[in-house]
Order: sequence, then C-alpha cells, then structure tokens
Amino acid sequence: MRVDFYQLGASPIEQVIASLAGKLLGDGEQLLIVAEDDALLARLDRALWDQGATDFLPHGVAGGAEDSRQPVLLSPTADPSNLARNMIIADGKWREAALGFNRAFYLFDSSTVDEARSAWRSLAGRDGVERHYWTQENGRWAEKARDTATSG
Repeated sequence: MRVDFYQLGASPIEQVIASLAGKLLGDGEQLLIVAEDDALLARLDRALWDQGATDFLPHGVAGGAEDSRQPVLLSPTADPSNLARNMIIADGKWREAALGFNRAFYLFDSSTVDEARSAWRSLAGRDGVERHYWTQENGRWAEKARDTATSG
C-alpha cells in the first residue's frame, strides 16, 4: 500500500482535493475523503461541485441512500461504504484504517505537521507500506527524497 504525504502550502485544500479526485476518477478509481469536521466536509462538498475538471465531480456525502454508488464519498469516518480503495485524509489526523486501502493521501498543513511527522516515522519499515512525500514548488507538486521528508 502507498501513502502519499502532501504538505499543503499555497493551494487551498479544496483545490488540492478536487485535483486529486479528478485524477483518480479519470483513472476509473473510487475515493473516500475523510474529515471529522462537518464544516470542512461541507466546504469540500461545495468544491467538488464547483472546482472539478469539468466544473463537477460526481460525489456524495456519507449517510445517503446511494452511498455505495458514489465514485467519491465524503465521510467523517474511514468506512468505505462506496468500496473505495483510495482514501484522502483531509483533516491532518492520521488514521490507521488508511492502511486497509490500496493508496492513502495524507494532507497536512503547518497546524498538523507534528502529527504528520509522527505518522511518517510510525510507517517507516512497515511491511508493504511505501511512503512518498510531496510539497509545492512554484505552484506544482514535487516529490521529495524520502530521507528528508517531514524533517525539521
């Protein structure tokens, strides 16, 4: 399983998630987006309506009758009722449940960088876990060397 650590910078989280979701949907993948904060989930819901590659990314908010049919599901829990194999952790709070997915995208900012460092260290050397660290450089995402990831 692969965990991609994304250190948020200049781009708003809504834009980053819309971009990641669009790419995954374009590849025929399903996605679970997790955040405990209802206000953040509401902002992400709106962003997926407005900022997708075609101005709309099909999605739903967990708790609806059609959760299992949603290509992208926004949820306060890591329960993939849409059978997603990809997960975005949008609130910077690491969840061990992410290891049950094929790929997890762990988004963090300056307020959650300590938790990201802890998660990075806890995943080091775990069988079957591949860690990748991304930052923004000149408006583009760039992967950093693993030995310097989340250092500092």
